[in-house]
Amino acid sequence: MTQAPRIALIAGEASGDLLGAGLIQQLRMHFPAAEFVGIGGNLMRSAGCQTWFDTSELAVMGLTEVLRHLPHLLKVRHEFCKRALIWHPDVLIGIDAPDFNLTVERWFKQRNIRTVHYVSPSVWAWREKRARKIGASADRVLCLFPMEPPIYARYGIDARFVGHPMADEIPYRTNRAAARATLGLPILNPVLAVLPGSRHSEISQLGTTFLEAAGQLSEHLPGLHVVIPAANAQCKSLLAEQLSHSTLPVMHSHLLDSCARTAMLAADVVLVASGTATLEAMLAKRPMVVAYKVAPLTYRIVKALKLLKIDRFALPNILAGEDLAPELIQNDCTAPALCAALLDWFRHPQKVTALQSSYLALHAQLRRNASARAAEAVAELLPRGTLQNSGTLSHELAAHTASNHGLPI
Repeated sequence: MTQAPRIALIAGEASGDLLGAGLIQQLRMHFPAAEFVGIGGNLMRSAGCQTWFDTSELAVMGLTEVLRHLPHLLKVRHEFCKRALIWHPDVLIGIDAPDFNLTVERWFKQRNIRTVHYVSPSVWAWREKRARKIGASADRVLCLFPMEPPIYARYGIDARFVGHPMADEIPYRTNRAAARATLGLPILNPVLAVLPGSRHSEISQLGTTFLEAAGQLSEHLPGLHVVIPAANAQCKSLLAEQLSHSTLPVMHSHLLDSCARTAMLAADVVLVASGTATLEAMLAKRPMVVAYKVAPLTYRIVKALKLLKIDRFALPNILAGEDLAPELIQNDCTAPALCAALLDWFRHPQKVTALQSSYLALHAQLRRNASARAAEAVAELLPRGTLQNSGTLSHELAAHTASNHGLPI
């Protein structure tokens, strides 16, 4: 007898809500009667997921924030597991947020409910042996980067490369003029995008240095416009304070509300903190200078304990296996050094042309219709006899390629 699949999902932050919504949409195309419940945001709700808790209840960052919210986080976890056990899903999907999701996944896996972890932690960068813990929690790991499944294979863990959703969203050829029109920027002037991070702590470490470098660059490039997207009101307030003490010409400085992608698309060159934003700049085909700086004690501990196993920090450089973008880390992250690296991109357009070819190849490698591939990987774990539409997920992928029971407390 066929039955509609029951699928539970947990998205711990806004990016997970986006991934979850895309996955639900793909699964519903092939399992129209499927039921979806879990923890999510507006996007997952719009896709048809009944959310018992909102994503915002899990989205806390930093040790002090986590400690302050720990009682509530534990309550949410307990209540979710209690309700989900009664509802009894065919599969549980944890989207990113490993500190929360892996514990929940492991608990359900121990009760013979299939589990999936969508978005691998950065096992390629540090603490590779975490793969064992992840494998103890998830029957299958869905990876966004091609270098991740081989690491899991070394530990006998089922992991699939599904591609990166951001690579599906951003076109191969982008429109700088349209982005500048959106932001009210002149078409012919040089434009620099400055992105010192999306967290208050990152901006505290990098913001002043980034703005100082931009100020020095403006002395070499008359008419330079600098766009500075702020992730939220708190970040904008801090950036505004730093900007007031910088040497940047006020008339050519643009502090923006969010719209980081539009800022990158409008720019000739991007100055960016190491992180996911470097991937976005690569997909936008913009040359970049990447920098990062942490507290000196933190850096010494990381170096002394050899916690990092990579020589490169920027995602484009890691994916390419070569230095496509200059990286200025810790003591090398100074305003004069950043200015010199930025100026090199502005003054050598032939280097930019060669770089864009490399970026295009990496973009093609990551563009795999991630939501459809993730849906196929989930569908394979559903029980036989699950009610499904005629036609398979594989057909769509081919078309795309061608075009209180021991409850945790």
